[in-house]
Amino acid sequence: MQLKIPYSKGKMEINIPDENFLGILESHPEGKEQPGTQEEIVERALDNAIGSPKLEELVKGKKRMVIITSDHTRPVPSRVTMPILLRRIREANPSIDISILIATGFHRATTHEELVDRFGEDIVKNEKIIIHDSQDDAAMADLGLLPSGGKLLINRAAIDTDLLIAEGFIESHFFAGFSGGRKAILPGIASAKTVMANHCSKFIKSDKARTGILEGNPIHRDMLHAAKEAKLAFILNVVINAEKEVIAAFAGDSQEAHITGCDYVRTLAEIKRNPSDIVVSTNGGYPLDQNIYQAVKGMTAAEANCNEGGVIIMVAACNDGHGGESFYKTLKAAKTPRELLDQIETTPQEDTLPDQWEMQILARILDRFTVIMVTDLCDPQMIRDMHMEHALTFDEALKRAFEIKGKDAKVTVIPDGVSVIVR
Repeated sequence: MQLKIPYSKGKMEINIPDENFLGILESHPEGKEQPGTQEEIVERALDNAIGSPKLEELVKGKKRMVIITSDHTRPVPSRVTMPILLRRIREANPSIDISILIATGFHRATTHEELVDRFGEDIVKNEKIIIHDSQDDAAMADLGLLPSGGKLLINRAAIDTDLLIAEGFIESHFFAGFSGGRKAILPGIASAKTVMANHCSKFIKSDKARTGILEGNPIHRDMLHAAKEAKLAFILNVVINAEKEVIAAFAGDSQEAHITGCDYVRTLAEIKRNPSDIVVSTNGGYPLDQNIYQAVKGMTAAEANCNEGGVIIMVAACNDGHGGESFYKTLKAAKTPRELLDQIETTPQEDTLPDQWEMQILARILDRFTVIMVTDLCDPQMIRDMHMEHALTFDEALKRAFEIKGKDAKVTVIPDGVSVIVR
């Protein structure tokens, strides 16, 4: 069996012996795409707002507005969506003052080059762009408390405006259920204190804080509250295919339009478990496979499909390194993943550490499975420090997996671990 799976900005060719190959788990958007070009899909969504007046109605009479958009770690096709949003807004209200707020969440700041890659030179040069800094509490507005009890601190630029909207994309998410919608606010433009309260160990441990689950999800509940308090008035959320092209779009009320989009993603992404001893997964290539931190997402799809004590082969470039200093150092300092997991699960909400949620999920996976990271763009010692094995090539990783599970072990491939919901 020969396959090409996403790796960085290209593909990696992998070969699996036929007698070991059990199957492929992937989403199936074919035939379910909304008709038209990417631009036509977006325009039609904006023409048919869900649960809300049209965007043009909302901007009338407003002096200032903020458009929240994703940072460099998310493949939002802003070169398609943002020009359409800006044009329609200014056609309805030529004098409105627009700021674009980059929702970095708990990530590092987006660079100029990454902004150009996302929007193109024209928008970066001519529009007012603000990059959120979750560590700068002086730039936050206090909106009270989350349902969980944590402080709700949101970027003041989004609060001190006449209209707040967001663009983004919807895919399954490994503990928020789905991306998009309310996530533009929390964690997108929230204080680190708010993010850490929302991502506490108790919530991450919940069996409702899993891929594709919204109902009863405590993390989602906090996020909905944050979006309501921030007065997120309108969203444009798209769904993309493996080529990062728009195949569907949903616009309107931040909750109703998001739910409609999530229901659509379920029809593409839900797949039946195909348990095996070796599971190959990816993070869908660039930009989500830039670091180990983000690569945990693709591992959770493999986790849902792997037999206890099995091997996860994670193909991710990780060219940007670990993705979080505390994430790396805490894992490195732990004697075993189980030791770290026990420590985190007894940590009170108010004492949540930076990146604790990612450590908790990775430790949960490492406690049950052997993870082999395949990359030729990341320091192998960094990977080993984090209790994973490293392989420069897929063949090397597969050979090692067979050494662990035996030459007759069955292999399942998940070409894009962040695009599927394994049930």
